[in-house]
Amino acid sequence: MSPAPPPPPPPVPRLIPLPTDIAAGPGAFLLDAHTTLRCAPGAESAGALLRTLLAPATGLPLAPSPDGEIVLALDPGLGRLGGEGYGLTIGPGELLLRAARPAGLLRGIQTIRQLLPPEALSSSAQPRDRWPLPCVEITDLPRHSWRGAMLDVARHFQPISFVRRYVDLLAFHKLNVLQLHLTDDQGWRMPVRAYPRLTEIGGHRAETVVGPAGSGTYDGTPHGGSYTRRELTDLVAYAARRGVEVVPEIEMPGHVRAALAAYPELGNDPRARHAVWTDWGVCDCVLGVHDLALDFCRAVLEEVMEVFPSPYVHVGGDECPTGEWAASPSALRRVAQEGLAGPAALHGWFMGRIGAFLTGHGRRPMGWAETGAELPPGFTVTTWRDPAHGLAAARRGHQVVMAHHRSTYLDYAQSADPAEPPAQPGEPVSLRTVHAYRPVPEPWEPEAAARVIGTQCQLWTEYAPTPGHLEYLTFPRLCALADRAWSDGPSGPDWTGFTERMEAHQPRLDALGVRYRPL
Repeated sequence: MSPAPPPPPPPVPRLIPLPTDIAAGPGAFLLDAHTTLRCAPGAESAGALLRTLLAPATGLPLAPSPDGEIVLALDPGLGRLGGEGYGLTIGPGELLLRAARPAGLLRGIQTIRQLLPPEALSSSAQPRDRWPLPCVEITDLPRHSWRGAMLDVARHFQPISFVRRYVDLLAFHKLNVLQLHLTDDQGWRMPVRAYPRLTEIGGHRAETVVGPAGSGTYDGTPHGGSYTRRELTDLVAYAARRGVEVVPEIEMPGHVRAALAAYPELGNDPRARHAVWTDWGVCDCVLGVHDLALDFCRAVLEEVMEVFPSPYVHVGGDECPTGEWAASPSALRRVAQEGLAGPAALHGWFMGRIGAFLTGHGRRPMGWAETGAELPPGFTVTTWRDPAHGLAAARRGHQVVMAHHRSTYLDYAQSADPAEPPAQPGEPVSLRTVHAYRPVPEPWEPEAAARVIGTQCQLWTEYAPTPGHLEYLTFPRLCALADRAWSDGPSGPDWTGFTERMEAHQPRLDALGVRYRPL
């Protein structure tokens, strides 16, 4: 009689993003009301987050104990895994999560959440007493240090509750940056004590254009809103507990019509009076370059730095028409005083002044680059028009965040299906397109490639007014970007493997209540 065949190997859990190294073992570790938690020194905040995230669905207390079956620990010996890497070992009787730095523990906690049954992600209590975790051995670290998402709350204001939810969804997918686009021609959302009319007047517009920019059709419905300082400081703390850094974006010297509606003296024509813009596209109105306007920028940024401790402050900088400067006596005097070639050179001069101000306060200025060559030294550059612009910026010595609009702009439709909800006009950006994106295209010389700190997706909200609409545009494409940002290995994207993992991931999105486009 022949011996029985060996049992099949246990299935490898399917996770988003793909771990660096994962091996499945037999059996499972069961969480129940008696499971306890041991946090080694330095791991207490990670333990608190684990309890916070598991409590709504499981009700598990995870009581502290020196003999806890779940162990969270900082281990300097894991320095090779960097600031966000972690090691996770789950056996039938114990779970051990280790990392060299606290951020690594936070990433590992999100992996634990994905390993649990999807119901554990629910916001309401679930009818089960025991929660299995498959036995695994995981060693994991990210390919890129900047893995972000830009959320535009200027074109359409979003409640702070949704921004917090967005942070939760970023953290769940191991993204670590939320770039919050707080100001634009169509609205100013951050209070500034020195300039209260920025939100009182600049935070509201009379109506909104319907359809593409310049269509001339409006909905007749006022739109407005702004955050309180307390809401923003609380958001920063909330995100930090989840390992997400909030990077503020305050547009200048263009995209400022909302500010000029509140304080027209900051513009180029002292007689001009503007309303908050009701159209989309690029507005001709820009800040002046006189001392009053520069003092305004510095005062605003001082308050921004009080609220947002991020080492990075994004100041926009792109899509800045120079026609007003060319017609302004004040701007032309500035050109002469500074010995500039002409009004167009005022852009680089202005950005240099703002960059130096931020650098002098210990921050790193960021800006959008349309060519890769227009921002002064010291800026971290977000390149969006063409990947070649990222190479140009890297060769000039800039840190670079790669964000090509045809691969990372989630305001484009996900398909050509006429039933898709309103989106940015243009060719669709499909899930497969996002997953195929490589933040560092090959071949790049090693010196330039090393200056790419990562990538991020963008969600502009001209055509997406509601949280539900924003979630639909974001998912599942954010899952694809998170996968590439974390595990962009030399072999390139594995579309088949990703779609298989997404099949397992959909129930998690369902449990989280995400309103996503079905695969």
